[in-house]
Amino acid sequence: MSATPRSPLSGSSSFEARSLGGDSSGGGPFGGSSPAQPWWSASPGAWTALAWCGGLVFTFLIRLRLPGEEEPAVMAGVLFYRWDGLMFLALATALALDGSRLLGRRPLAAVGRLLAASVLGTLPLSVGEIPMAQFLAVDVALYVIAAARPRRTGGIAVTLALGVLAGFLATRWLSGWNTGTSAELAVALTAVVAWLMGTSAHQSRAHAEQLRERATAQAVTDERLRIARELHDMVAHSIGIIALQAGAARRVIDSRPERAREALGEVETTGRETLAGLRRMLGALREAELVEGGRPDGPAGTPGLADLDALAAATTAAGVRVEVRRVGDPRPLPPEVDLSAYRIVQESVTNVVRHAGTPACRVTVEHREDGLSVEVVDEGRGHGAMADTGFGLVGMRERVGLLHGEFSAGPRPGGGFRVAARLPVPAGVR
Repeated sequence: MSATPRSPLSGSSSFEARSLGGDSSGGGPFGGSSPAQPWWSASPGAWTALAWCGGLVFTFLIRLRLPGEEEPAVMAGVLFYRWDGLMFLALATALALDGSRLLGRRPLAAVGRLLAASVLGTLPLSVGEIPMAQFLAVDVALYVIAAARPRRTGGIAVTLALGVLAGFLATRWLSGWNTGTSAELAVALTAVVAWLMGTSAHQSRAHAEQLRERATAQAVTDERLRIARELHDMVAHSIGIIALQAGAARRVIDSRPERAREALGEVETTGRETLAGLRRMLGALREAELVEGGRPDGPAGTPGLADLDALAAATTAAGVRVEVRRVGDPRPLPPEVDLSAYRIVQESVTNVVRHAGTPACRVTVEHREDGLSVEVVDEGRGHGAMADTGFGLVGMRERVGLLHGEFSAGPRPGGGFRVAARLPVPAGVR
């Protein structure tokens, strides 16, 4: 007999430490569990229960002589196959399963039950430390808690785990029994690693949530700018037409009353159409639900290049003739490209009506292989610097910039003004 006092339940732990040390690299349920997106419908508590059952099976297997072995890797203790040893294991399993059940609702209580199970499951093994197989379920719980719970809760959980390991060693050491300090340090290391992995997952999820919040805020800002551009383009064009028609009616109301009546009719029609468009837009803003991209659906009846003839006819009736030229084979366009091209033409024609002082302008729409080109030119006196200080050219430049296109606007060398935009079309649409 050894002269060193030993517990009746104690025995050599060298084989236990070596055998169980290699088991931690498997990482089956531990490595794959995730409180946010598990591999399948199993809950984190189910992963913890599976880890305990796997560790229990491993505990029995290493105490059997497996094929190819001359003797078991670890000798079974005196109590291992006795009724009282099996009772300890059954009670420990009941505590572990109950702790797994409580993991989602009461994490610290769950960790307490799992730690008690690890201690009870170690007593009949005749070893000097809590083996890694008996602590695997605790590691899974530490990861789940650190990943899904506040940092304070995770810190308390890992402190409890390390405290139980230290208390188990201290009790055996003070009692004069054999103590597997080195093997227990390895078990403590796995607990710290599990907690650190869970903390990293928690931080990654928090960072992803911050990115989503920023993207949502940016989407709201972009939507407000889009609405502002739509309102500006719609109202500015309509008011320009109304002002032009009202001025014409005032000049001919005495000499040609029938022409004045026509002009006033155009004023009424344009005003009603503008009011209807504003009502559609405001109604869509109230009722639209956020779609997957984080933006509300646009109002019904969104205009496009197909409406250029109607725009040209309305502007021509107001006194400024608009010639529309189409180059290339028309093809379907993405809604954002179609709308932006129309708004650029509309705003450019509005500027011609308000600032150019010319009776005509020309609109050219060219369908190219790599995108769409829009050009509006006139032979008026030019806009000068005054237009650059308003919202018209700024809005057009913003529209083109959002679509990663090219935009230019400025006086022509021979007189007049030119607005040109090139809008790329995605390859899948071409």
